[in-house]
Amino acid sequence: MTGLTEKDNELLKRVDEVLHYLWDPIGLRGVPEARDEYTSYAGVVFSMLKRGTDNNEISRYLVRIRADHMGMGRADESTGEDDIAEILANWKEIVFP
Repeated sequence: MTGLTEKDNELLKRVDEVLHYLWDPIGLRGVPEARDEYTSYAGVVFSMLKRGTDNNEISRYLVRIRADHMGMGRADESTGEDDIAEILANWKEIVFP
């Protein structure tokens, strides 16, 4: 993404990390060569956060990606999309207080 501020870049980085290390529906967090697997989704989630999209909509987006694009079943309870959306919203508040 071009034209981003330093804070934008920080939030985008955090979003990408949360998706890779916490959401990780296809189990790639331990595979260094797959580090960019969720990067395309990070840009969309970043934009949603910047627009002020509510957590429920972010969660629904992640569910659609997991279910429709990845063909995965129900998310693990400890890292479900609702929890991930809350973590992402918290990061936005930290980067953009």
